[in-house]
Amino acid sequence: MLASRLLSILMLLQTRGRMSASALACKFEVSVRTIHRDIDQLSAAGIPVYADRGRSGGFQLMDGYRTKLTGMTQSEAEVLLLAGLPGPAAQLGLSDLLSAARLKLLAALPANVQCDAERIAARFHLDPVAWFRGSDPLPALQTVAHAVWAGRYLKVHYRNSGEVYPRTLGPLGLVLKGGIWYLVAQSGKAVRTYRVAQISEAETAEESFARPKNFDLAAHWAEASRAYESGLYREQADVKLSPRGMALLGLFGQHLTEAAAKSAKRDRRGWTRCTLPIESIGQGALEFMRLGEEIEVLAPPALRARIVDVSTAIAQRHASKRATA
Repeated sequence: MLASRLLSILMLLQTRGRMSASALACKFEVSVRTIHRDIDQLSAAGIPVYADRGRSGGFQLMDGYRTKLTGMTQSEAEVLLLAGLPGPAAQLGLSDLLSAARLKLLAALPANVQCDAERIAARFHLDPVAWFRGSDPLPALQTVAHAVWAGRYLKVHYRNSGEVYPRTLGPLGLVLKGGIWYLVAQSGKAVRTYRVAQISEAETAEESFARPKNFDLAAHWAEASRAYESGLYREQADVKLSPRGMALLGLFGQHLTEAAAKSAKRDRRGWTRCTLPIESIGQGALEFMRLGEEIEVLAPPALRARIVDVSTAIAQRHASKRATA
C-alpha cells in the first residue's frame, strides 16, 4: 500500500506540477503528517522533490525531472491496452496515434510483462455498435473533436425534425453511447446533448471557449441519462404476461424489466400482472404487439383500443390478400 501511494504521489507531481500537502492528503485519504513522511521517503530514494513554503506553496519535482514508466503491474498494463478502442479511435482520426502509443507502452514495460500484456489484444475485441446496424456517417466528428480538444467554440448546422438550424456551441465533451456519438455542449446558458450524426456541417471558431471549471462530463452524462429515461416514459400500462412473455420482456431493456419485477403479481395460470411504463399510446401499442399472444393489455382503454384497431387492420389486409391470391 505504501509503495503504491509513493508511486502515485510521484506520478501526480510529474503530471500536475506543484501540489499542497493537504491536497495530497485529501487525494489519498491520509493525514498531512503521513504525506510529509511519504515525501521524506521519496527524497531518501533520490527523487528530487522540494517544498515551497507559504500559502500558495506545496511539493513539486525539480524542473526537467521525468520518471520512466516503471512499477506498472501486469493487470494495470492489460487494462490500458484494453482501453484502446480501435473503432472509435479511427472515427476520431486517432488510429495512428493509438498504435504508436500502444507500441511505446509495450516498449516501456518490463520484459516479463510485455508478452502477457499483449495477449489481451488477441483475446478481447470490443465492438460498441449494436446488432443489425452500422455506424452512423460522421462527416463532422473530427471537426467536433478538434473543437473539444482545442477549447474553441463550434459553429454547426444541426438537423432536427426535418429542419436544419445554425448553432454556436461551447463544446464540453464527446460521449460514445451504444455506438452513437453525442456532443455535450453549452448553448447559451443551458447544457444540451446533440447527436453528432445530425450535424451536417461543422466549423471550429477562432474564439476560445471557457469551459466551466467544475463541469464533470461523466457525472453530467449519468444524471442526464437518468433524467432522459425517466422523462421518456410519461404513461403506464396495466398488463398480463405469460411466462414466455415475462422472459421476452428483456427485449425492452432494464427499465421495463425492473418495473415489471416491482409490480409483479402471479395468478394461478402462471401469468403475471404488472404495471409497465410507456412513452405514449402509439409507441406502447407498437412495442407490446412485438410480444404477440404472450401479452394482454388491461389498461388504459385507449391502449387496448389502439391494439385492437391495428390488429384488425393487419388481419383484414392479410385476409384480403389471401382471398385474391
